[in-house]
Amino acid sequence: MFNYDRFENESILKTIIQAKNSGSASKLMAHLLAAQQIWLSRCKGLTLTDFALWPDRSTNELQDMIENNSTGWLEYLGDLSPQDFEKEIAYHDTKGNLHQNKLVDILAHVINHGTHHRAQAGQELKHAGDVQLPTTDYIFYVRQL
Repeated sequence: MFNYDRFENESILKTIIQAKNSGSASKLMAHLLAAQQIWLSRCKGLTLTDFALWPDRSTNELQDMIENNSTGWLEYLGDLSPQDFEKEIAYHDTKGNLHQNKLVDILAHVINHGTHHRAQAGQELKHAGDVQLPTTDYIFYVRQL
């Protein structure tokens, strides 16, 4: 799923770059990617300080974020054993509240959050009206494999 996530993040970013008017699509992608970084840090037990959840980023910075997030998540996941996916991850939300969730549920959230915001970015691009949106359905990705 994280390979799919990277592929579709890159697809939407390419469309943003091609668009004459991308609306708030770049802002949505920056948020999606920042959230992925926050969740990876939480899963690793790291504390983030002064981290923007809705950052302003250039398309070059977004591409770097996609690459860094993908590499970080795949390395993290590659070091886990099957039983690790059921372990509880304790973390603080952006308001400082303590929460605890199973890793498998956090991973599902990260993927679903990405799908949600890519769809929003696609709608922004569609309303701008000057680009052909990529097909980002998971089944189309699987068929390409």
